[in-house]
Amino acid sequence: MGRSWRDGTGTLAVPGGAAVPLEIAASYRARRRGLLGRDGIAGAMLLTPANSVHTFGMRFPLDVAYLDRRLRVLAVVTMRPGRFGPPRLRARHVLEAEAGALTGWGVRPGVRVTVTAGPAGAVTAGPGPGG
Repeated sequence: MGRSWRDGTGTLAVPGGAAVPLEIAASYRARRRGLLGRDGIAGAMLLTPANSVHTFGMRFPLDVAYLDRRLRVLAVVTMRPGRFGPPRLRARHVLEAEAGALTGWGVRPGVRVTVTAGPAGAVTAGPGPGG
């Protein structure tokens, strides 16, 4: 699928749901920082590439969705601060949001989300042929 992700902003779209503001963390530095030191997030953050996360040093609980290479949701879990999420073998991206947000947006296993990057990233990914 050969996407070229860059750090920046964008929009997350869930079938039948609203568009959600998105931060994209594609560089090592941006993924390492993630949501550390924040008191919350208005939308969601996409960590790519990633197949696991931790919540050590977090100030709030997170919903975490593991996505495959086609942005199909493999699993959704809620993690309290101070936890480690074991790697998911088929996951290529991780979507993070405040606890309860993903469910409210309709993100659940089997759903395929769409990510539209802002001007800095200029990448659109999501359902394509057969999706």
